[in-house]
Amino acid sequence: MNHSTETHMKRVLIVEDNAFFLQFFRETLHSRFPSLEISEAADGEEAMQKIKALQPEAIFMDVRLPGENGLELTKKIKAQYPDIIVVIVTNYDLPEYRKAAYESRADHFISKDSFLKIINSILQTRNIDQDDPNRDIHLERHPSDSRQKQSE
Repeated sequence: MNHSTETHMKRVLIVEDNAFFLQFFRETLHSRFPSLEISEAADGEEAMQKIKALQPEAIFMDVRLPGENGLELTKKIKAQYPDIIVVIVTNYDLPEYRKAAYESRADHFISKDSFLKIINSILQTRNIDQDDPNRDIHLERHPSDSRQKQSE
C-alpha cells in the first residue's frame, strides 16, 4: 500500500445515540467518501476517548446525547482541539439551537431533516419536490468562521 494514500485518509467521528440515524449516516458517508475512516461514539465520554486516540479532522455531533449534551461537548472539544471541525447535526432546527451551537464554537449546523432530504435527493438522483417549502437546504457555516485564526 502506498504510504502517501494513508497520509491523505481523513478521519471523522460521528457522535450520535440514535442507532438508526447513526447507521444511515455512516453508510451514506462511506458510500460517498469510501476512503474516509469513520468512527462512532454514543456519548460524550466515549467521544472524548476516541478524539484523543484517533485525532479526527471532523466531528458530526448530535445535540441530545446521554449525559453531557452535544453543545457542552462541543465547547469542551473546541477548547482542547480548536482545529477539529465540529458540525452540529440535530432534529432541533430552531434559532436558539443555532445560536447556542455557534456560541459553543461549532463550525457548522445542519438539521437532520435537511440532511435526510439532501441524501434522499442524491441517492434517488432526482430533485427534491419543487413544492417543498423547506428547499433552502444548506450547510450553514459559522458567521465568524475564518476570523478566529487571524495571525498577530
